[in-house]
Amino acid sequence: MRVGERSFLTGFSCLRGKYASSLVLALSPVFACTLITLAACPARADAALASLSGLRDRGVMLHVQHTNEMQGMVGSPTPGLGLKKGVGNVGIATYGADIDWERLAGAEGVSTHIILASGYGSPTSHKFGDYLTPSQATYGGVGNVVIHLVSAYAEKSMLYDRVSAAMGRMTFLSDFSANPLYCNFMNAAFCGNPRAASENKAHAAFPMSNWAMRARVQISDVLVAKSGLYLTETDAIYTHHQTRTGFKFNGANIDGMALPIELAWTPRSEAAKALPGHYKVGFVYDTARHESPFQDGNGQSFYITDGTPRRLKGSWSSWIMADQMVWRFKGRGPDAGVILMGVAYWNSPRTQLREAQYSLGFLIRGMFASRSRDTIGLNASWVRVSDGARRAQLEAFRQNRKLRRHTLTPQTGGGVIEAFYQMHIWRGVSIAPDIQYYINPGLQKALRNQLLIGVKTHIEFI
Repeated sequence: MRVGERSFLTGFSCLRGKYASSLVLALSPVFACTLITLAACPARADAALASLSGLRDRGVMLHVQHTNEMQGMVGSPTPGLGLKKGVGNVGIATYGADIDWERLAGAEGVSTHIILASGYGSPTSHKFGDYLTPSQATYGGVGNVVIHLVSAYAEKSMLYDRVSAAMGRMTFLSDFSANPLYCNFMNAAFCGNPRAASENKAHAAFPMSNWAMRARVQISDVLVAKSGLYLTETDAIYTHHQTRTGFKFNGANIDGMALPIELAWTPRSEAAKALPGHYKVGFVYDTARHESPFQDGNGQSFYITDGTPRRLKGSWSSWIMADQMVWRFKGRGPDAGVILMGVAYWNSPRTQLREAQYSLGFLIRGMFASRSRDTIGLNASWVRVSDGARRAQLEAFRQNRKLRRHTLTPQTGGGVIEAFYQMHIWRGVSIAPDIQYYINPGLQKALRNQLLIGVKTHIEFI
């Protein structure tokens, strides 16, 4: 399951203020009743799920899921900066449908896909000064509306499914530099994609999308190539007046294109079947215009001149991703074992503040024979700030200049460590106590490191 794209996470916490989605508020009693029913009568739950198999047999697969993520600060934030200790709660509901039109209507190789979302909440990380890496990955993007269109596209498979082509409204970062294993974690440094990937606004991140075309080719049994063309809207994406609902389809804001390519290697030897792994390498170049993270139109530091950021045409990113099972717990299921994971992601330092991000972690599934579906996870990430932006901010700070946006002190680099224990309650329901530790929040060494404790709940209704 692509959690970043198909996650509908359920909340047991109170929904507050302007962030509370009216749809989620309206359906909260339904969520609660469903949970109670599943707990009290699992046989009925199984019967209900079995009745949906008839739709699946005819090529119609529905998705209704909900995730809630809560984190609370253990320590106090940096004093004297207007920050305040607190708790943050975030959640998102997603509804989707995948239709196989070959089964349903005889259209060979044709399928359609749609995902809708509704979200609420504000992340805890804002409370201690980090606006770059949300402590809860499901935060943001859905526009505080009842329904937000995430993606809608058609796909055609050919040559015995060795070649496929898709066209429509698609999410760039759901297609490239993505790994579903990472959304077992709550923090946005890991979930879905490395956080550095979404800093470039030419790379639409869930729940946003652009007009796009994508092709996938099975080169061999172990090697897959994927590429595409994604029209970019860097000035409009993530703005409420343009993309709040996801249903504004005009092309007036298109300012370029992103051209990615990714190779994925999945070994299939006898040893690989026993210990599966996945390896990806990718590159993307875009032709959109970007604001420099430190220069004005004359090439000087805009922190010193108070000038408008320089507009630069074109940018690039590259990545390497891997996950490899290194130990299997026999007799506890196909996914039970120890999986090592690693990511390296690089951005153009001319156009992005985060020049590089590196992550390393592991998942352990089925460690205990009596809890074969439980998962333990640990991951650590470090971000390197581009040299030009770092030097410009340090010089401005020495001259008592005010830094921009939510930056309170110079950004030099920082990291996040996260650990969780995900408990499988019953089919489609899990609860995961979670601990996070921020090093240099917001990439700012002057801000206090922060320890967070929280819980993530997940329910798949269908």
